[in-house]
This record gives sequence, C-alpha cells and structure tokens, in this order.
Amino acid sequence: MKYYIVAGEASGDLHGSNLMKEIIKQDSDADIRFWGGDLMKEAGGTLVSHYKERAFMGFVEVIMNLRKIFGFIKFCKNDIASFNPDVIIFIDNSGFNLRIAKWAKEKGFRTNYYISPQVWASRAGRVEAIKRDVDKMFVILPFEKEFYNKYNYQVDFVGHPLIDGIADRPQVDEKIFRKEHDLGEKEIIALLPGSRKQEITKMLSTMLLMVDKFPDYQFVIAGAPSQTESFYDEFIKNKNVKFINNKTYDLLSIANTALVTSGTATLETALFKVPQVVCYKGSWLSYQIAKRIITLEYISLVNLIMDKEVVTELIQNDFTEKRLEQELQSIVKGEKREQLFSDYFDLEQKLGGKGASAKTASLIIEELKG
Repeated sequence: MKYYIVAGEASGDLHGSNLMKEIIKQDSDADIRFWGGDLMKEAGGTLVSHYKERAFMGFVEVIMNLRKIFGFIKFCKNDIASFNPDVIIFIDNSGFNLRIAKWAKEKGFRTNYYISPQVWASRAGRVEAIKRDVDKMFVILPFEKEFYNKYNYQVDFVGHPLIDGIADRPQVDEKIFRKEHDLGEKEIIALLPGSRKQEITKMLSTMLLMVDKFPDYQFVIAGAPSQTESFYDEFIKNKNVKFINNKTYDLLSIANTALVTSGTATLETALFKVPQVVCYKGSWLSYQIAKRIITLEYISLVNLIMDKEVVTELIQNDFTEKRLEQELQSIVKGEKREQLFSDYFDLEQKLGGKGASAKTASLIIEELKG
C-alpha cells in the first residue's frame, strides 16, 4: 500500500515516526512518502519537506509568511497527485492539513486524520469541514470522542502515543548522564522553552531569571531538535546553567522540577512525574486574537484532560519574574508537590494505556483492505 503522511512540528514528527514504524511492521509492502522531520526519516520512507521549513508561530507570524505557506500548500498538492497514495494520513497541524484535506477529498483520495485539530479549543465550526473532508479520525485525548459525538461524527479513541514513547525508552543511568553533561550533584530544574525560535526567545529570558534565585539547584535547558546549539548561546552567557540538546526525555527522567512552555511538553513532563509550572507568552497582537477565539478555561493538556487546575499556568501578563519565583518555590518541595504526584497518576489512567500507534496503524490498514 502507498501512504502519504503530512506532519508538522517536533511533536508531529515524533508521533508520525511511531505510526510509521507500526505501519511498516504490519504492512511489509508499505511505500511511505511524508512531510515531517528527522525521526520520521529514521523510521523509513521518503522525506519530502522538513517541518523546520514551515515553523511559523502565532497569527502575526503566519500572516507575514502567507506567500511561503501557500507555496508549500501548492507543492504538497502536486506531490500527492504525483505519488497517488492509497491513503493520506494527516497528523495535527490543522492550519496546513485541513486545507490539503479539502482538496484531497475533492480529488477522491482516502483521507485519515491522526491527532485531531484542536477544534474543541476554538472555532468548533471546523467540525463540519472535518466531517466533510476526513474519512476517519483517530483521537488521542479521552474527551475528544465525546466532543465529536455532539456533532454526530464517530471517531476512534486510540489512547495517547506518548505513553508508548515514554514507557518503551531505555532507562537512563543518572550517574553516567550527570557525568557526561557535567551536571554535578545538585537537584535539577529543567527548562523547556519550546521548539520555535519566536517562543524560545520570549520564554527563556524570563525562565533564566530563576537561576540566581535558586542557587541550590542546577538549571538545565532542554534544547529543541529543531534548533542549533548556537542559537541558545546568547541566552546562557555568564549564567550558571547547562545546556543539553535533543535529550529532553533523558533530562526529565532525572529532573526534580520543570518550567515548561505550553504544548505537548506539558503532558510529557507530567508522564515523567515531574512537578511543573506551565508558561506561555506570545506577541501582544497574537495574544489578543487568541483570547477572543479560544474558549477553554485552561491551556495545558494536563489541566484540560483532568478538567481542573493540576498545574499552575502563567499566561501572558501573569508570566512575570515574581509569579514564576513564587510558583517554582511552591513545587520544588512540600505539600503541593505531593499533590501533583497524585494527580499525575490519575492523569495517566485517563489516557488509556499503551498501544496508540499500533492500534491506529491497524485501523488504517484494516480500512484499506476493506
């Protein structure tokens, strides 16, 4: 069978790579062409476009790069038509993927979507377009199935793929890891400032203000695979902070606490049972637009899944040096820290256990075989 997969961002690359491995395992004749990243490239198939080329953040940044984006859309359509796949699999990345899905459905291609666009967060009217353009939707958050049911659209809840990725990873020898990266013996506070240049620039400077306020801890920046190490140099000059590139899971496995930019990383941090403060700050205009169209009470996946405030969210004007210090102080030790561990356990139970990638691959292949 011929599969065409379209993913964007580091998280899409991760989930796409695990799905590809399962497709190849279950379909020995699989021919896969994809838009993604390095992890998907390692899994097999043919890389068409790397997500780094399309990493635009926020409403303003997207508008400024519309010409490039429309060029990518046109190229993607032409490439799909040339490849003529048996199925197109879209992974998250709704702004790009829903446009391709509309065209693909009109052209008669079979369309599957893995990891739903966040229509439950804003612009729920997009559900009608999804019903029209997407043959099968595979969701990874438990509340999404109920959400789509309200619109008479049947979707498959397959569980969350992060559980597999974290459970199946090799165990880290903390002594060796600390020695390799010159981390010393202090307890570690991990800094996860995001994956795009714009968000890293906005988040990391404030996060680093905590270094001198918590001298008994070793601060470590988790470098994103989408950025070069040199990009981080300007932030860590003359700071008592370490930098580790592209080893976020290893770092979280030994961290005491974390400061995390809102996104998939908040859930990853929770699954590693690391107490965290969730942070987010965008451009003024992007934030004003988002505030008017996003209807959610929370922005972090942890709180959304649990439907209550488990982790503190410092958003926009709340993301200040003073508030960050207060919240970090409350979770490095003490009762709030213990409560987080209990809530994290409940969170994992809600996510439905292992096997998301294998289950999704199986459902896709079964549908193709008819």
